[in-house]
Amino acid sequence: MARYPAWGSRSRIRWCTIRLSSPVAAKNRMAVEMSMSDQYKTVDGAQVGVLMGSVSDWPTMKKTSDTLTRLGIAHECNVISAHRAPRRLEHYCSTAEQRGLKVLICAAGGAAHLAGVAAALTHLPVLACPMKGWATDGLDSLLSMAQMPKGIPVATFAVGSHGAINAGLFAASILGLSDDTVKKAWLDFRADQSAAVHELPDG
Repeated sequence: MARYPAWGSRSRIRWCTIRLSSPVAAKNRMAVEMSMSDQYKTVDGAQVGVLMGSVSDWPTMKKTSDTLTRLGIAHECNVISAHRAPRRLEHYCSTAEQRGLKVLICAAGGAAHLAGVAAALTHLPVLACPMKGWATDGLDSLLSMAQMPKGIPVATFAVGSHGAINAGLFAASILGLSDDTVKKAWLDFRADQSAAVHELPDG
């Protein structure tokens, strides 16, 4: 507890009492912060955070992870649902930059729109990967991401594995603007792709 002067009418000084946070309250907040960070995986030196709304997204988003690995980009992968674990997502996104992340890649099916929620919680670039869900072959997910209202941009890719791979490549092109090692890996990938010769099978 502390008392501070407050100016009242007729220039009289009135005293008001302000309740300050106690060491116990501060300790409790710190404990909550620590317990929240234990609910997702972090990787030292990671530049990209790959988030999925469901474990079922992993077979597709593993292609994102494989692409980043091929390009030598350190990254971390987590399942954090925007609607089932909103506080965990908020904590992850609010600490992303200070942990060294530069890009987030978010995947979700249906109209859950993990990417849009993440983009609202961080100013880092957010790349969205729509997943095929239980209906409409992923069209619902695609539209919920591509039709994001102005003001909070989300870069949306194709439904499924092609979009997952392109999201990893796009992350590399972003990071390559300020990281010469990533830039070289990205340019080498493009050169190898262009040099590949695809011959028709015999017969």
